[in-house]
Amino acid sequence: MRRHLIIFSRAAQLGRVKRRLAGEIGEIAALRFHRAMLSQLLRRLGGDRRWRTWIAITPDIRIRNNYINQGRGDLGQRMARAFQGLPPGPAVLVGSDIPGITSAHIARAFSALGRCDLVFGPASDGGYWLIGARRRPLIRALFANVRWSGPFALADTVNNARGRRIGFIDTLSDVDMAADYALWRTCSFSRGMISTRLQGRKR
Repeated sequence: MRRHLIIFSRAAQLGRVKRRLAGEIGEIAALRFHRAMLSQLLRRLGGDRRWRTWIAITPDIRIRNNYINQGRGDLGQRMARAFQGLPPGPAVLVGSDIPGITSAHIARAFSALGRCDLVFGPASDGGYWLIGARRRPLIRALFANVRWSGPFALADTVNNARGRRIGFIDTLSDVDMAADYALWRTCSFSRGMISTRLQGRKR
């Protein structure tokens, strides 16, 4: 069975991406950041033959190669739909606004799924930037009653998976604030500085 990498993303529309960040740096700058991050992720991860990369987009669009629609509902409902709709095989889902993601992180997550039912990449704010699942057996209600966009998202999801084998990989951070955005613009991605420094700021 083939491995699947899902990149969760919003369509690049002015005023509809990175709204919290846009409130500080402006909608145009936030849109440029969104486009840049998705482009970098696709260059970094999309060509890796160890998995097939899918872009899960919202709002829904006319489907083309390697795109899937997130559909309606809250974040958990949309993630569950993405996991359930792919061909057989383990799947890893990541957000599109985490500058520190590398192919090594994705490979590590798939490796963890060789011995675990679920794997998480914790975020420094209490959420998670990555979730992976073997998808057999299917864990129903995995995202039920999760308190999204807060410090309890990871704990709530893990609690829903009681009795399953769970693994964890590296902690990374997303870009939500103007200070994070400034670091993204100035740090060297090739040396992995952005993820290290963002973690230090948010702890």
